[in-house]
Amino acid sequence: MLAEARSAPAVVKGQLDADQELYARLGERLRAEPPSGVVTIARGSSDNAAGYLAYLLTARTGRLVTSLPMSLVTLYRAPIRAERVLALSISQSGGSPDLVEPVRAIRRGGGTTVAMVNVEGSPLSAAAEWTLPLRAGPEKALAATKSFIASLSAGARLAAAWAELDGLLRALPSLPAALEVALAQDWSRAVEALVGAERLMVISRGLGLPIAQEAALKLKETCGIQAEAFSGAEARHGPQALIGEGYPLLVFAVRGPAQADLVAQAAEMRRRGAQVLLAAPDDVAGRDLTLSTTGHEDLDPLAAIASFYPMVEALSLARGMDPDRHRYLSKVTITR
Repeated sequence: MLAEARSAPAVVKGQLDADQELYARLGERLRAEPPSGVVTIARGSSDNAAGYLAYLLTARTGRLVTSLPMSLVTLYRAPIRAERVLALSISQSGGSPDLVEPVRAIRRGGGTTVAMVNVEGSPLSAAAEWTLPLRAGPEKALAATKSFIASLSAGARLAAAWAELDGLLRALPSLPAALEVALAQDWSRAVEALVGAERLMVISRGLGLPIAQEAALKLKETCGIQAEAFSGAEARHGPQALIGEGYPLLVFAVRGPAQADLVAQAAEMRRRGAQVLLAAPDDVAGRDLTLSTTGHEDLDPLAAIASFYPMVEALSLARGMDPDRHRYLSKVTITR
């Protein structure tokens, strides 16, 4: 897991160096034939990556993006009306029927289908009209790391190419170097704080929320911690009833319009007695963990998760677990 997480900068560089014409052509196609609706189709870590893409597209273009509820096609046989729908599917393996069959149905119904997939020649790649290879290479670790970051960067490339986001396009080439810096951040304080934790709340907002969701998933998978992710706004409602003396919180306060409120929320929870780990850039007072920044704030979530992955691998080992083995988990999950 650690080796693959550390390979992310090279993976992203290789991806950015390839398929430039492919992204440009797809962007031109989407501008020439704008979809009336956009859906994402993904599971697990890939669904967290889809959440990032949905936030990015909606925030920067105003286009509403929704996650297609699973099982509607495979089990409920819902008659999806797919005319002028854009389906964005994300997967490492590209082999699960609950991804492949909705893509086939939407394509048959006249929609535009795009697969961001790591295994080229997979059933998902064959089902989609357009394939954007993640180019992460064979994934050997049980918990996805490099392919997740590659999914985020592919989503950012797609959004930038489609909406002609010049600032994001200019920042993408510097992303691999920013990821190297992020991987070198010292998050050992989090290992010390969480080594005995049995439950944890992970909080962020906006483009940072999918990173919180990914972090919570990895804490479950590799550390056996009952971690749940909430937006900062949502945590102020019912979930705050859980937060009292000693309750552990990990807060991702990436740059952007939600940052100030997240920093204030972290301070409020500290006053309540919670055990808060505030991850924020180095210009934020009161931070516990440093978040690297990138050439564009929309890419900062990629640096955030890059810093998190080595920490959670170390935390798993500190808790006496093996992050690369689990008796109940498998690398590819086939669901319908």
